[in-house]
Amino acid sequence: VQLVESGGGLVQTGGSLRLSCAASGFSFDEYTIGWFRQAPGKEREGLSCIRTRDGISYYKDTVKGRFTVSKDNAKNTVYLQMDSLKAEDAAVYYCAASRAWPGPTTLNRYEYEYWGHGTQVTVSS
Repeated sequence: VQLVESGGGLVQTGGSLRLSCAASGFSFDEYTIGWFRQAPGKEREGLSCIRTRDGISYYKDTVKGRFTVSKDNAKNTVYLQMDSLKAEDAAVYYCAASRAWPGPTTLNRYEYEYWGHGTQVTVSS
């Protein structure tokens, strides 16, 4: 099983980034893929998730309207489009796979079986 994040980098405040999560080694369309982030000294925070079979998604309130999760089943890849980035969005971003249905509980890291190694997002003012 492998989840590989990419697309992180340095962006100015107000800018955009699109993160990718490429999955392999498991039945992609049987899982929900979640996006999390962790800033230094803080807990890992669930942001959004999407059920790959039908695109049902869920967002944390603090990113709703700025972040958009999407999927490409042909590529076994999930994306996180991040717009209007703020300094507080700087963190390591992770994707993870869960068999749970998208919803409030699926922003809990303990719902997830498989994790990627993360990609760094830095936001400069």
